[in-house]
Amino acid sequence: MPLSTSTVKDVPTHVYLAPGETGLEGSVLKAEDVSVVLKEILTEPRHRLRNISNARICELADKIRIAMGC
Repeated sequence: MPLSTSTVKDVPTHVYLAPGETGLEGSVLKAEDVSVVLKEILTEPRHRLRNISNARICELADKIRIAMGC
Protein backbone atom coordinates (compact mmCIF):
# COMPACT_ATOMS: atom_id res chain seq x y z
CA MET A 1 0.00 0.00 0.00
CA PRO A 2 1.51 3.35 -0.91
CA LEU A 3 2.20 5.91 1.77
CA SER A 4 1.44 9.48 0.78
CA THR A 5 1.77 12.84 2.49
CA SER A 6 -0.86 14.48 0.27
CA THR A 7 -3.96 13.71 2.29
CA VAL A 8 -7.60 14.10 1.37
CA LYS A 9 -10.00 13.81 4.28
CA ASP A 10 -13.03 11.52 4.48
CA VAL A 11 -11.97 8.94 1.88
CA PRO A 12 -13.32 5.53 3.02
CA THR A 13 -10.32 3.62 1.66
CA HIS A 14 -7.62 5.76 3.32
CA VAL A 15 -5.98 5.13 6.70
CA TYR A 16 -4.60 8.28 8.31
CA LEU A 17 -1.42 7.75 10.31
CA ALA A 18 0.00 9.80 13.14
CA PRO A 19 3.53 11.23 12.83
CA GLY A 20 4.71 8.76 15.49
CA GLU A 21 3.68 5.84 13.29
CA THR A 22 5.57 6.95 10.19
CA GLY A 23 7.94 9.75 11.10
CA LEU A 24 6.11 11.94 8.58
CA GLU A 25 3.60 14.71 9.22
CA GLY A 26 0.06 13.98 7.99
CA SER A 27 0.52 10.74 6.07
CA VAL A 28 -2.06 8.36 4.67
CA LEU A 29 -2.13 4.78 3.36
CA LYS A 30 -4.29 4.32 0.26
CA ALA A 31 -6.00 0.92 0.24
CA GLU A 32 -7.27 1.43 -3.31
CA ASP A 33 -3.67 1.30 -4.62
CA VAL A 34 -2.44 -2.03 -3.22
CA SER A 35 0.55 -3.56 -5.02
CA VAL A 36 1.95 -7.08 -4.80
CA VAL A 37 5.70 -7.53 -4.39
CA LEU A 38 7.56 -10.82 -4.53
CA LYS A 39 9.36 -11.60 -1.28
CA GLU A 40 12.44 -12.65 -3.23
CA ILE A 41 13.09 -9.12 -4.51
CA LEU A 42 12.94 -7.45 -1.09
CA THR A 43 16.21 -6.37 0.51
CA GLU A 44 17.13 -5.54 4.07
CA PRO A 45 16.24 -1.94 4.99
CA ARG A 46 19.08 0.54 5.49
CA HIS A 47 17.37 2.02 8.55
CA ARG A 48 15.24 0.59 11.33
CA LEU A 49 11.62 0.23 10.23
CA ARG A 50 8.70 1.43 12.31
CA ASN A 51 6.09 -1.07 13.45
CA ILE A 52 2.35 -0.58 13.35
CA SER A 53 -0.07 -2.21 15.77
CA ASN A 54 -2.21 -5.27 15.09
CA ALA A 55 -5.28 -3.05 15.41
CA ARG A 56 -3.89 -0.83 12.63
CA ILE A 57 -3.26 -3.92 10.44
CA CYS A 58 -6.92 -4.94 10.92
CA GLU A 59 -8.01 -1.41 10.00
CA LEU A 60 -5.94 -1.65 6.80
CA ALA A 61 -7.56 -5.01 5.98
CA ASP A 62 -11.02 -3.45 6.42
CA LYS A 63 -10.08 -0.60 4.07
CA ILE A 64 -8.88 -3.11 1.45
CA ARG A 65 -12.25 -4.90 1.70
CA ILE A 66 -14.01 -1.58 1.09
CA ALA A 67 -11.78 -0.85 -1.91
CA MET A 68 -12.56 -4.28 -3.35
CA GLY A 69 -16.29 -3.94 -2.75
CA CYS A 70 -16.46 -6.96 -0.40
